[in-house]
Amino acid sequence: MGREVKISSSPKRIISTVPSQTELLHYLHLEDEVLGVTKFCTHPSNWQKSKERIGGTKNLNITKINSLKPDLIIGNKEENTKEDISELEKIAPVWMSDVNSFSDALDMIKKIGNITNRTKTASSLISNLIQLQKETIKKELNVIYLIWNEPMMCVGKDTFIDSMLSECGFINIIKKSRYPEISLQEINSLNPDLLLLSTEPYPFGNKHLTHFKTHLPNTKAMLVDGEMFSWYGSRLEFSFAYFKEIFKI
Repeated sequence: MGREVKISSSPKRIISTVPSQTELLHYLHLEDEVLGVTKFCTHPSNWQKSKERIGGTKNLNITKINSLKPDLIIGNKEENTKEDISELEKIAPVWMSDVNSFSDALDMIKKIGNITNRTKTASSLISNLIQLQKETIKKELNVIYLIWNEPMMCVGKDTFIDSMLSECGFINIIKKSRYPEISLQEINSLNPDLLLLSTEPYPFGNKHLTHFKTHLPNTKAMLVDGEMFSWYGSRLEFSFAYFKEIFKI
């Protein structure tokens, strides 16, 4: 965002506005420091009860956040709105991530570890993730990854999900940037080996799976856990094992 953020001391009152980064804060043993999380911060599950809920990622409750008197707010360029961040800057330092690749995720983990005085734990996590990535079995398959229905939207280039597809050996055959709309006819003409239906942000389910299997006889359609492809914090420890299971198809 072209800003300079100054944090004078190790934060003791943290607000997290991004689910995957909330999970990372838990991994870094910041139970006492984190005061507020969004309604979508489902990991760890007990934080939905023990922490203040401060709205959704794109409609944050600025008044409630202000009442918590944070000394650090952690956000993300894609997950949050510029308007909310501008308001939050008036309350406390707002550290923003911009994660579009696996290497970006590692950099984010390192920096949050530094900011929160959890450098050793963050470094250990990064080392583990690099090793897991190296051990991933590459099986090149042409894929299309759907994230929304009505209108149907897929994952394109310049996204974290596209990066993770590449890391685990898939070839994303969508060449457009970000999250373009796509039709059933276009999917048919591209003829992917796999059509991946994500559980988030749109909750694709069995009825959608049946629909695509009926209309795409030459493509294997399958439901996939969206968190494994799109959460760029400590959830990545589980992602690479999950990808191996997909490769068993």
